[in-house]
Order: sequence, then structure tokens, then C-alpha cells
Amino acid sequence: MAKGNIGVTTENIFPVIKKFLYSDHEIFLREMVSNAVDATQKLKTLKERGDYNGELGELKVTISLDTDAKTLTVSDNGIGMTEEEIDRYINQIAFSGVTDFLDKYKDNANQIIGHFGLGFYSSFMVSERVDIITRSYKDGAKAVKWTCDGSPEYEITETEKATRGTDIVLHIADDCKEFLEKAKIQELLSKYCKFMAVPVAFGKKQEWSSEKKEMVDTEEDNIINGTEPLWTKTPSALTDEDYKEFYKTLYPMADEPLFWIHLNVDYPFNLTGILYFPRVKSNLELQRNKIQLYCNQVFVTDQVEGIVPEFLTLLHGVIDSPDIPLNVSRSYLQSDANVKKISTYITKKVADRLKAIFNDNRKEYEEKWDSLKLFIHYGILSQPDFYDRAKDFSLFKDIDGKYFTYDEYRDLIKGEQTDKDGNVVYLYATDREAQYTFIKTAQDKGYSVLLFDGDLDVPAVQVYEQKFEKARFTRVDADVIDRLIVKDDEKKVSLSAEESANLSEVFQSQMPAIDKVRFMVEVEALGKEQKPVIITQNEWMRRMKEMSRLQAGMSFYGEMPDSFGVVLNSDNDLIARVLKETEGACAEKLSPIDSEIRGLEARKAALEQAQKDKKDADIPQEEKDDLKNTNDSISAQKDARKKVLAEYATGNDLVHQLIDLALLQNGMLRGEALDKFLSRSLSMIK
Repeated sequence: MAKGNIGVTTENIFPVIKKFLYSDHEIFLREMVSNAVDATQKLKTLKERGDYNGELGELKVTISLDTDAKTLTVSDNGIGMTEEEIDRYINQIAFSGVTDFLDKYKDNANQIIGHFGLGFYSSFMVSERVDIITRSYKDGAKAVKWTCDGSPEYEITETEKATRGTDIVLHIADDCKEFLEKAKIQELLSKYCKFMAVPVAFGKKQEWSSEKKEMVDTEEDNIINGTEPLWTKTPSALTDEDYKEFYKTLYPMADEPLFWIHLNVDYPFNLTGILYFPRVKSNLELQRNKIQLYCNQVFVTDQVEGIVPEFLTLLHGVIDSPDIPLNVSRSYLQSDANVKKISTYITKKVADRLKAIFNDNRKEYEEKWDSLKLFIHYGILSQPDFYDRAKDFSLFKDIDGKYFTYDEYRDLIKGEQTDKDGNVVYLYATDREAQYTFIKTAQDKGYSVLLFDGDLDVPAVQVYEQKFEKARFTRVDADVIDRLIVKDDEKKVSLSAEESANLSEVFQSQMPAIDKVRFMVEVEALGKEQKPVIITQNEWMRRMKEMSRLQAGMSFYGEMPDSFGVVLNSDNDLIARVLKETEGACAEKLSPIDSEIRGLEARKAALEQAQKDKKDADIPQEEKDDLKNTNDSISAQKDARKKVLAEYATGNDLVHQLIDLALLQNGMLRGEALDKFLSRSLSMIK
């Protein structure tokens, strides 16, 4: 029997391990099974090199529960350890047996999982005592038992063990009793060990007993893992059905994937895996954390933001790399040089695969574009250099469902949709039904309209405007059609300034008071065929408000009121009728007010002329007061004028009907206002 103290740099090593080394206690089982797999893989390597002449037998790892004894045992029939090796690899923390073994057998070592030699000590996170019962594969080796209660003190004694290998017996602590539950262990083995390279047995397979009327154990081991997952196989030997079936294994409830990419690289780092493009609906957040990271077929994490580019965290699948350390914090993963290389490689492989699919079968690619575009738009928004990779296989879809590459679409529209300044104007709609009238108006002019109905279609516009030469994007309802693509500087005018002012005030006074909404009325000659009242929303302001919902730091724009333009078409017969009726009904009241305003403005002009060349100190106070009083009088008369027009407009059903029709078209007529509109409509058609 031997006793001693574990070689550590601090007597508090166990509390440190228990609290800080691993973020979750359940990880201990992964470490225990990984070590057992290592032990079997080491023996297999020795056999292949001729350094072991015995029989391998059936190599496997077995997990056993004894609820009465409160133990969980992980057993292997691998390489085992001598007392000297226990002292070297167990008692000296952080001296890794794996590292030493790889130094010797690096050219043909089988998959070895551990890196730092600390994995075994994760067992103390859940155990009040841990026993190691082991016998080395070496001829004449004696079995030994190592025992430690979580303090730096340990004890080694000789023991009996008939076969080579190691049993790790965890005496589960009272505060960790969940790890004595069969269902919990089954869950953890399925999560962490589902694809380990050595068979892992937990209990026995069960079958229905007609005699006992229940499920009973058979003699056959319940193997919880597949030792040759699909990503370890040669892509040329696999069929589409193989990839689809494996996807079902990973995500049983998911729809069939769009595409997949088989990763396989051995320089400058080792990486294998399969990434799937899922059929994405629209919710970004719910699709994350679907890529599983493995290290030599051992599950590490499904939070891979630091390992793959942010936009590819929406993909599903598996990445396996021995170059990503297993027992490390995620902050280390994010800064590791190999991780950055892996991220770059994955981006390139995804881009190459999409380009190949586009070139080989464009029709199929177009059919899947509505699901694919979320990934691509997320990529060009979050990773600046991805646009250059994606531009050749990214598509625009127009309102009629036709697809174009960026270059194809520019060639299509540049003839008709180039404005007076030489900018190609891209018109888009976000809702075919809600913006139907504006779409039709644009199409009647011979313009093409794109459909941007995806979550990231509109945010991607800012990238297009940066990358496209002399290009401008605007939603089709951002203004009247002639001002969306301005062909010349000539502004069409059909009314006098006074007539325009009267019309504007009549309608402005009757616009509804809606919280955080502002209406600005103006008059323009749009042609008799255009509607009488058109409500538009400024492209820039709307875009800023939309971006404020997606980007932190832009909440200022989200708090600003929505600003809508209300354009009165002076060429329309109904607007002309409103103007004529207004002038007829208000002329008597407006005439003296207008005369007074003209007189006051003449006086104001004379006063300003007299003071034009004088310094402020040289102007008598009475002249200053005179000018101020004149301005105040003008404002008062204009207010009186507005009041006359507003009082008239209040009782004009045609004005209200035209406003409500425009609001209705824009989805802004609701509640009481909608009810009044319906009642008024019925009255007007009786």
C-alpha cells in the first residue's frame, strides 16, 4: 500500500476544478467516457504498431449504475495503468498521458480525445470519492486501486482484477443524486457520446415480454452510439438519402434540408463535418445553436458563435476538429488561431458550394432562394468580405416571381429607370397586396418592381447602395411615381400659389391626429389618371426606423414620429371640385382677410426696406415695435384664414372621404374612423 499527496501547485486545486474548470457539472461524464475511449484507442494503436501481441477482443466502454451503492462506474478494456503510470498521469495534475503518448505515436495514433490531463478530475465535481481499479496490458502487470476523497491525499493498494483495463468508480455525492438516475445518464450519454469512436454500452437492450406484460432486459448490450458517423466517411461513397437520414438523426422533428456541405480538410488544420441549410421560416433567434461541435467524435458544444462566422450559426449540422481543445472556455475558443482559420475555411466552403449549385442547377436554386436568402443577406450584413463571395450567386426576385442576378437586373432596368443624375433607381415593395396600387402605377409607367419580403431584404439595401455603382433603392410607396425616378427638373404646376395654399389647408386641417404620426400636405399636378390623394412615406426616414429595430444604438430613430407625405393631385377632377367649392363657400369670409394680409405684408416690406441698411442700434425702438406688431398681425390674420378654411372643411364630406380612402389604402384607417367612413360611404351612395 502507498499513500501520498497529489502533486499540485495549490492545495485548493479541487475547489478550483469544481467551480471554474467546467461550466456545467454534467460534463464530467463526457470526460470519463472520453478517457475510457482514449484507453481503448491507445491499445488499438499499440496493436497496429506491433507493440502489443495479445488479443484485442471486443473493445468497448461500459457505464454501470448501482443506486444502492450510490456509484456510477465507467469501465474500459483498454490499455490500463501500472502503479507508476497512475503516479505519473493521475497524481501529477496537468501532466497529460495523452500528450506523452502522442509524442511517441504521433504518426499513426488513433483518435485520442484529451489534451490537458485535467479531464479525470472533473469526476470530483459530482463525487465524494473516486476509485480507480486498473490493470495494465503489459505482461505481468498487477492490478492496483487508487482512491481519493477530493482532498490532495490519495491511497494506492494492490487489488484483484482479472482483465486488463480500467474501472473508474464514482461515489456520487448527496447533492448530485440526479446522476444516479438511469434516464439522466441516458440523456447525457446521448448528448455527449452519441458518435464516439468506440462502442459505449449502458445497460441492456429491452424487448416486450408477453409473459410479464412489460419491457424486460435482454442479454444484448445497449450500445448508445454509432462509431462511424456520416462525416467520417468519404463523400463520394454517400448518397443524398444518406445525408437526409443523418439529418433526421440529428434533428428528428425538422423539415428536410435544402442543401448540405461535406467538410473535409487536413491542412493547415484537421476538420471534418457536414453543414446543412435548413428550411428557414423567418425567426432568426430560434434557428441558432443547431451546429454541434465535436472533438474526435466527442460532443463539445452547440454554441459555436466563436468558431463559425455569425451568419452561419443559422446552419445546422456537425463540425469535428481535433485542433479545437476540448477542455477550454469559450473565450479561449474565440481567440485561438486555429479557430479563426476554421471560420475562414467554412465561409469559403459554403460560398463555393452555393456557387456550384447555382451554376449546375439554377432552376432548383431559384426554387429554394426564399429560404437561402436569409443566410446570404445575414452574411453580407455581418461579414463585410462575404458580399464579394456571394454576389455571383445572389438573386433579386421581382414582383412577378422572376429571378435575376444583380448584373442581369441592372441590365434590365437601366434604360427606363435611370434618373436625370445618372443613378439607376431600384424600386421595391415589401408587401405585394398592401402596396398593390403603387406597384401597378410603377408598372404602368414601364418600371420593374422587386419584392423584398424577407426579414433581411430591406436591411441588405444599405450594402447594395454601397457596392453598386450609381444606384439608389426606394420603396415603391415612398413618393409619387414621377418623383421616385425624376427625369427632369421641371415641376408641373397647374394652380396659383393661393389656390394651392387653400387646398393644402383644407386637407391639412382634417388629417387625423394619430399618436407618433405626422402628415405634411402638398399639391402637385400628377395627371388626370392618377388618384386624387396619395399618402407616401419618406424612404430614408422609414429605413432608419426599420434599422432601429434591428441595430442597437439607433433607438433615437425609433422614437421619432412617422412622417407621411399627403400629395393632392390638382389635375384630378375631385380635387378640382373641392377647390371650386371651397372658393365659392369661403370667398366672402376670406376676401377681407386676404385684403388685410396684403396690406400688412406691404407695410412689412416697407419697414424692412427702411431698416435694411441700418445697424440694430440705429433703429428706433418704435420702428422695431412697429415691425413686430405687423408680423404679429400677419400671423393673426393667417390663423383667421386657416380657421375659416378648417371650419368649412369640417363639414365637407368629400374632403373626409378622399382622406379616408387614402388612409384606407395605406392600412391606416381603423376603429372609430373606419366606422365613420363606412357610414359616410353609405350616405353618399343613397
